[in-house]
Amino acid sequence: MMSAPLKYFLWILLFYSAYCCLLFIMQRKILFPVQYTGSPSGTDIKIPGLEKIWLNIKSGKTEAWYIPPSANKFSAPTPVMIFAHGNAELIDYSIDEFLPLTRQGIGILLVEYPGYGRSEGSPSQKSITEVFIKAYDLMASRKDVDSSKIVLCGRSIGGGVACALAAKRPSAALILISTFKSVKSFTIRYLVPGFLVRDPFDNLKVIKNYQKPVLIIHGKYDDMIPYSHGETLARNAVKGKLVTYNCAHNDCPPDYSIFLNDILEFLKKSEIL
Repeated sequence: MMSAPLKYFLWILLFYSAYCCLLFIMQRKILFPVQYTGSPSGTDIKIPGLEKIWLNIKSGKTEAWYIPPSANKFSAPTPVMIFAHGNAELIDYSIDEFLPLTRQGIGILLVEYPGYGRSEGSPSQKSITEVFIKAYDLMASRKDVDSSKIVLCGRSIGGGVACALAAKRPSAALILISTFKSVKSFTIRYLVPGFLVRDPFDNLKVIKNYQKPVLIIHGKYDDMIPYSHGETLARNAVKGKLVTYNCAHNDCPPDYSIFLNDILEFLKKSEIL
């Protein structure tokens, strides 16, 4: 006859196994909460020179917007920044944020994630990396783009996307905003083993092997991705710089004029602008 302690242990094991299975199934809805992004609103946006591009990958068409440097002000070829947004955002939300940089001589490519906004497919590390590689290759092949001055930039989960792309394609610099060490570093919050993570985004591993300048921007009071993650990434970067803001996660950066100045200073020191 089975003892009471053994019965309790088996019940706990059963419930824990069911919990792990549920998280394994649901983790992409947590990591990529498409349901919270809202409806895309930028289809009629009018910016001089804006190009709306459709990238074809295995899971379908994915949207990207390219904003070149201000017309007639800078001679081609020019640098370009490829930006990856946060997990509950759309490319529509990043226009005003990065448009001022185009007046300083750098083009901005905003790439959507599969399954987000008007794009087909479903998001995962594999599908997102695939579309960003496609976007990178398209930019690198353009005559008006200086392929030796492609900058990769990402916020939050987008920092993982930027690092995943940096591991696959050369870049002149990397900018990480409110970015984590790896998805596996959060499994302790959920009391599950790391091997269950389907989209690990191991940013720390990429940073340790990245030889070009890295700018890491992080809020000191970040309650979603602790400030210690930014410190660890900066400490392990070969050429890393950490910029700290007095803010949390969703209000980072707290002042866009300071944020843009920090990015411009970094790009100039890195001889990209």
